[in-house]
Amino acid sequence: MDCLHDQHFAAMCRKLALVLRTLSRNPHAMLTLYHCKNARSFRALWALEEMGLPYRLHTLPFPPRHRHEGMHEINPLGTIPVLIDGDVRMTESVAIPHYLATKYGPTDLAVAPHEEGYAAYLNFLVMGEATLTFPQTIHLRYQVFARPGERRPEIARDYAEWFGSRLRNAEGMMGEEFVAAGRFTMADISVGYAIMLALSVGLEEFVPSSLRDRWSSLSARESWKRAIAAQESSA
Repeated sequence: MDCLHDQHFAAMCRKLALVLRTLSRNPHAMLTLYHCKNARSFRALWALEEMGLPYRLHTLPFPPRHRHEGMHEINPLGTIPVLIDGDVRMTESVAIPHYLATKYGPTDLAVAPHEEGYAAYLNFLVMGEATLTFPQTIHLRYQVFARPGERRPEIARDYAEWFGSRLRNAEGMMGEEFVAAGRFTMADISVGYAIMLALSVGLEEFVPSSLRDRWSSLSARESWKRAIAAQESSA
């Protein structure tokens, strides 16, 4: 019990140190995240919770460019996520976690250039969006979000199968437990979200059982649970 108490105390000290470091580097502004429920911006929300950083969350209706007045003033692209950190404004869901880890670290959530897993870390960080999320968004565009007369099920199916093929091939490049560097990193958040999205939009058949098991482990993390709770309470 003493050992568990010591570990808990050490974890609390690390989180407090992160909060103090955040405030010391940006004393006049809290991190602010604009988010839509279960959208790409969940990566940024998960990363904030994983690091224990203080933040303000705005959960918007989807799509925000049509349903949130002034969205283009927040982000000219009209998309989420948007992370505001003082004068810094970021809009890419895989860049934000890496930014947080490298600016507000040190933390094992990023992999340093001198580490053996650095290249794999960067590769999977980008792959989670560019290779594994992009085809799902095309599927959603033509199967879910299009008006009934504009739906193209053949295109939607083609991109769903494309996603499944890329995911199966990517699995062979992943580490046994984590995607890179033998530990949980922001790259696991990036790839993990792509799996989360697939399981939530009806693409379960394209997710191998082994990756569903991997997802079960990722979604058991307390940071993921806190991120889910945060978006629910902010909606």
